[in-house]
Amino acid sequence: MKLNLTFAKTAEIMKGELKSNTPSAKITSFITDSRVVTKGDAFIALKGLKHDAHQFISQVIKKGASLIVAEKANCPKITDENVSVIYVKNTLRALQDLAKYHRLNSTLKVAAVTGSNGKSTTKQMLKAICEQAGETVANMGNFNNQFGTPFSLLEIQPKHKYGIFELGASHPGDIDELAAIAVPDVAVITNISAAHLEYFKDLETVYKTKTEIAKHLNFGGTLVYNTDDPMLSRLQTEFKGKTIPFGYSPSAALRILDTQDKFSFTYKGEAYVLDINLHPHDKYNAAAAAAAAIALGIYMDEIKKGLLAFTPMPMRLERVEKNGVHFILDCYNANPASMKAALDILGKEVSTPRIAVLGDMKELGPFSKDYHRLIARQLLDNQVDYAFLAGEQMHYAYEVLRKSGGVHAIYGKTPADWTGELKKLLKKKSGTCLVKASRSMNFENIFKEI
Repeated sequence: MKLNLTFAKTAEIMKGELKSNTPSAKITSFITDSRVVTKGDAFIALKGLKHDAHQFISQVIKKGASLIVAEKANCPKITDENVSVIYVKNTLRALQDLAKYHRLNSTLKVAAVTGSNGKSTTKQMLKAICEQAGETVANMGNFNNQFGTPFSLLEIQPKHKYGIFELGASHPGDIDELAAIAVPDVAVITNISAAHLEYFKDLETVYKTKTEIAKHLNFGGTLVYNTDDPMLSRLQTEFKGKTIPFGYSPSAALRILDTQDKFSFTYKGEAYVLDINLHPHDKYNAAAAAAAAIALGIYMDEIKKGLLAFTPMPMRLERVEKNGVHFILDCYNANPASMKAALDILGKEVSTPRIAVLGDMKELGPFSKDYHRLIARQLLDNQVDYAFLAGEQMHYAYEVLRKSGGVHAIYGKTPADWTGELKKLLKKKSGTCLVKASRSMNFENIFKEI
């Protein structure tokens, strides 16, 4: 973060009230962690679900903070005349206003990526492409929510030519809030599927939330979307602006060609073939990234170089071989669509036995039981030999498998109930082992232990 704003200008952007003896003093960055504040730092007191940084304001003043941004109703009385204060109604909103100002006062082109699945991979693919054409900034890891997105936007510097930002949503209205501060020149929607249904209730609400990104496009911006997706195909008639739909459908402007593992596509009558092996779902991600890059004005040679340079993120279908066992680690997250995709990949593996180590898919609300029961069907369809299942919801899959047979299923409320048995199996047999669960299940620890 490299800002160059006076205290007075910062207060104006944040729509706050400045109390200061040094309004022309400059700010370069904000600190949110009270533990690392040093003399001269600016501190913003953010409130999360579990923590409220207002309670640490007295501590950061003692450490020498020069500027505090706080909500007046929650801020302790500040008597130190050497400390400047910006009082705002909502510190998160103030941070977002600052991020939007910073983004709009930059010259780079911004692409924002959302969707139920594949958005992180698409973001990384697009980042790899853009890096071929110029300096690129992108949000790190899962900095894609109401807090992470503004901090990611504040990392924009004059040297950057492109900004690639993933926008995540756990509740209705989230994308509306984030896209409003990102103001993308290109908006990408990868797909619509069952994720966070505990809060979204149904797929129609997911669709409405994800497509909110389109109304915040910058002037003359382009919407990139998966036209093969049954719900997103509605955008052909519902969205009137510039678009680059992608997919296998003849209606796709960037059309994926069915060439087995290699990734190839056509665009404006020209065919492009890349010497890169991709799983079916990653072909969609690559197509989304290529279409977005075209919308950003990047040449096809750079698009091809970028996709060839792309390396998958850790714990996203990551391939690791240990002691003769082929592991597929996909512990970053799980929902019905990504679970099916991972099990389909396991089903195509020739190295047997096929072993699935699966944990709960979270935030599916009243649909959870049905979606977890469906996993049993997918395990059978993909001829999985062993299934090690853990979590309260995975018991529904286990019940189906126990009655139907065909898969040797082992269940426990926690992985500790069967880790020893899994170790013994992997010592006796090689084969392929898929490890997948929602992030909160911490299934990467299973791999470390075995």
